[in-house]
Order: sequence, then C-alpha cells, then structure tokens
Amino acid sequence: MKRLLIIFLLFGFVSSCSIEEQPSSFVNSDNYYLTESQCISGLNATYIPLRSIYNYTYLIAMEGVTDLMRIFSGTLDAQLDISPSNPRFGSTMWQQGYRGVMYCNSIIAAIKRSPLEDEVKNRLLAEGVVMRAYYYWFLTSTFGDVPFYTEDVSDAAVLDRISKLGRMPAVDTRNYLIEELQEYVPYLPQIRTNDIAGNRSGAAMGWMLIGKLAQWNKEWGVARDAMDELEVIYGDLSQYPLEDIMFKNKNTSESIFEVQFTYSETGLQVVTNAAAICMPIRNSDSKYDGVNIPELGSRATTWTALRPNNYFFQAVQRRDSEDLRLPLNMVWEYNGAAFSSTGTVPWLGPKFWSFEMFNTADGNNQKVFRYADALLMQAENYMELKDQNESIRYLNMVRSRAGTMDYEFRNWDLLREEIQKERARELLGEYQRKYDLVRWGIWYQMTYDYTDYISVKNNILPCHEYYPIPDVEVVKSEYNLDNKAYEYYGRN
Repeated sequence: MKRLLIIFLLFGFVSSCSIEEQPSSFVNSDNYYLTESQCISGLNATYIPLRSIYNYTYLIAMEGVTDLMRIFSGTLDAQLDISPSNPRFGSTMWQQGYRGVMYCNSIIAAIKRSPLEDEVKNRLLAEGVVMRAYYYWFLTSTFGDVPFYTEDVSDAAVLDRISKLGRMPAVDTRNYLIEELQEYVPYLPQIRTNDIAGNRSGAAMGWMLIGKLAQWNKEWGVARDAMDELEVIYGDLSQYPLEDIMFKNKNTSESIFEVQFTYSETGLQVVTNAAAICMPIRNSDSKYDGVNIPELGSRATTWTALRPNNYFFQAVQRRDSEDLRLPLNMVWEYNGAAFSSTGTVPWLGPKFWSFEMFNTADGNNQKVFRYADALLMQAENYMELKDQNESIRYLNMVRSRAGTMDYEFRNWDLLREEIQKERARELLGEYQRKYDLVRWGIWYQMTYDYTDYISVKNNILPCHEYYPIPDVEVVKSEYNLDNKAYEYYGRN
C-alpha cells in the first residue's frame, strides 16, 4: 500500500499537469483507499497546487493591473504583455488549476469506491467536492469558459477524450458546481474554519464558493441563501478584531480559508514570495526607505513594490479618512518617521508585510476568503434584489467595524458604487479586485481610466479581462480550444 501511495504522488508531481496528462501508466487505487485515514491522505494532495498559485505574480495579476494598484515591474503580467504564445501567469494557473482538478477527481472517485460507511464517506466526499469547485472557480474566473470534466483519468480512453475537450460555458460549469456543493456541504460540520483541525477546507468554504459562483452567474437569491448559512456560523462581525486581517496573523477566527505557509530557519520551509513586492524598499543600511523598522528585520529582500494608484488613496480611501483600515492598508510614515519616497505615493501598509523575513521567504498565510467579504457579498446580493434596507444593513456591518459612518441610501447607482468601493477598502490586496471588476463588467474601463502605469494604459485591451489559454494547450486539444477574443485584437 505504501508503494502505491508513493506511485500516486509521483504521478501527480511529474505529470505535465495540463488538461492532457501524459502518464506512462495508470495507477489502480482500488485496493488502497479503504480507510478514512487513507482517504484523508489522498485529500491532502488536493491542497498542494495552491502553494504554486499564491505567489507574487498572482498578486500582480489580480491586484496590480486594476484601478486600485500598479507595479512598475519587469514582470510582464504587470505590463499586460500577455498573449496565447506568451501567457505568463496564465500558464501557471492553467497547469496548477488542472493539476488540482486532477487530484480532486481522482480522490473523489476513490472515496466513492471505498467501503466506508455513508456518514464518513459523504463527509470526505464533501471536502473533495469543495476543493474541486475551488479549482474550477480559479479557472473560470481567470480564463472564462474552460474545459470541464469530473472523471478520474484512469485509462487511455478517458485521457484521449478529455485531452480534446473544448471550452464549456462558464455559466454551465458554475451551475453544476453550485448544485453539487448544495448537495454535499450540509454533510460537513457547520463550524468556522479555524475550528477545523489543520484549518482544512470545510463547510464555510463550501458556502462561500456557492456564493462566489452564484454571483458570477447573477443568481442573487442563491448567493444570498449561501451567505445566510455563513452568518449562522460566524455571527456578529464585531467580535473579530480588525487587526486580524493582517497576513501575519494566521488562521484567525474570521478567516473562511487561508493557504497555509510556514517558514523556519531550521525547519520545514513552505513559503510564498508575495511580501517581497508589498514592503518598503530595504536600503543598504537595513532601513526601509530611510525608516528603521526593527520588526521587519535586516535580512529581507524587497523587490519593486506594488503601490496604490492615485485613485485609491485620493478617492476611495483618502489619507484624511478616519477609516481604521487606513494605517493597515497604506503608510506614508511609520512610528512617527517619514519615509523618503512617499511624497506622492504611499507604500502598502503592515497588513501585507512579513515580519523578520529572510530573503524573499514570506511565511505569512495568504488569506483567500474572510467573513467581511461574505457580508459585503450579502450587501451586493440584496442591492441586486432591490432590498435597500437589507443591503445597507450588511454594508454598515463592515463600515462599523472600520470606524466609518453608516451609509445612507440616496439612489441605486450610488449604492452600487459604494459597495464596490467598500470591497476595495476592506479587501485590498486579497487577490479579489480583478475578479470583481470583470464580474461587474467594468475591468477594462476602470483600469484604463485609473491605472498610474503608462505601460498598462498603452497595452490594455478588452480581451485582457481574461487570461489566454496557452497556445500549447490549444494545439494539444487539436484546436478544440481557442483564443478568439485575443485573435480579434491581433494578439497571438
């Protein structure tokens, strides 16, 4: 059995991880996944690709090419220098997204075959279903319409069929996932994620994904009902300290899901590098842009920084605001000392910093979803359902914790704009802004109007709202896949 598990894991790591897997042989797991602990070992593999996705390039792609932030970086994603032949981060997302799908499909099939009692089996299946929906949420949010399959690639015939799949409408993929989640999430303990051993994906993550998928499909009632389930679990937002939104505070009570990273000089190191583009530049004298910040240490390596656009700090979260999130999101000075280069643009604040970072080894967890996000989603749900009182009630829950005045209704357009701005203030840098803007249908115009990076303004095209499918994958599919939006604008 141990030998079989090793073969299975090696198969996952050495495969190309594209939609067309190329194993030299197929592994029969029928005789391995017989116990709960064995099935959990298979579920563990479904988390592995997340650590390759949540890196500094994903942060650039989701936050640095929007209305809120920019980065004068040589990373070509930051300049929107992307195309099917040079998909940049799109290649990583495609490979790791479908690697995650592959792992999920395999373990879900194995659990279904297992002799476990139904209660145990359904609980384990639910975790696999949640993780599979998570990867398809990534893929549809990043690429739009993508190939969809749920089969375990167990023989050459299945492999051949799947490798030739074309784009399935994202709305259909999401509807399938929503129905599957609605069936399985009730089997999971209805508790907060930080109450689950190991902070694994649980019911809260499942309800959140139903809400996210439903909002993309404009199924506002479905999203509302899912957020109601989260409210039962999480309760009053005011019980969760605002300071816990800092990335250095891991697995806090408010968190719905975090990607787990750890750093130790003498132990296991599983790190991201996101903080390297979120901190003030470290000078040769170990000061940070001229300011002594002892908690950041003297061994960090900082890269060209992600910094707020003028639109964000002049119109969305002004420097003279009483918003309690302001000093977490942005800093012009620290401990009373002014930075050398914040005369016109602030640095990102300590929400994003990695304390005592060694080189670029950022040991912070990456926060995927938080309860405040769910409440703002509920504000949007009720706004779309034309219930102004409930919409504003949920909006004000988040504003109240941040110390800002309650919002009062004037008209529907201004309410929509305020919800969009509140998501910017609350969720800055949490890998959400581009997905939000694309979902609202305003990414191209908002980014063009408000970016401070001339390269983005010169390069941006409407097709860039989604990443292109890598052209090598188009060829492998025998051209059942396509990049028609990019072809329309002459980007090959």
